[in-house]
Amino acid sequence: MNETENEPETEESNQGFFSTSLGAKILLVWDFVKIVVVALIIIIPIRYFVFQPFIVSGSSMEPNFQNGQYLIIDELSYRFSNPQRGQIVVMRYPKNPKEFYIKRIVGLPGETVKIDNGRVMIFNDSHPEGVTLTEAYLPNQELSYPHDSNIVGGKKTLTLAADQYFMMGDNRLASSDSRDWGILPRSDMVGKVFIRVLPLSVFDVYNQVPAYSF
Repeated sequence: MNETENEPETEESNQGFFSTSLGAKILLVWDFVKIVVVALIIIIPIRYFVFQPFIVSGSSMEPNFQNGQYLIIDELSYRFSNPQRGQIVVMRYPKNPKEFYIKRIVGLPGETVKIDNGRVMIFNDSHPEGVTLTEAYLPNQELSYPHDSNIVGGKKTLTLAADQYFMMGDNRLASSDSRDWGILPRSDMVGKVFIRVLPLSVFDVYNQVPAYSF
């Protein structure tokens, strides 16, 4: 009976096996690189030009925003529309642009903002005699507006030019804002708060401005 002997592997066949394996690995790596590159092309512009994360630091916006809460900031909308009164904005601190604050827009370009006895009055074309701003998002206006010049800066009147805004924190007892350092140029606005992500128990989407009585 004839027996068929197994032919020993030649050097050529070994090279074919390893070269095929190496080629597959290269293709796998190349596919991975392409996925990473495409992801970066998509993610980086969104991260730096559309949405940006922000973590609340401090108590200036309490009780509506607490220290440590994680927010998503909409950086795109203000490229196509003007900021509106009541919107919550992440901004660069005018005296140190490396620092970022979170504040609420209270006064708009062209208006005069007057603070007296803790109350905020707005003077504009529609209300040349002035109107007291009713801020329903403040839980207790009497406590938030103490007549204490050491806290609220006393009486203050500021007239805003084009592209200038008057910003205030919701916690009027503990907020460094336009009462202290003056107006905010629009160029210092990073974007408006879009979503509160964390903690999940207070998840919220901010797509409407507060209603005012005028």
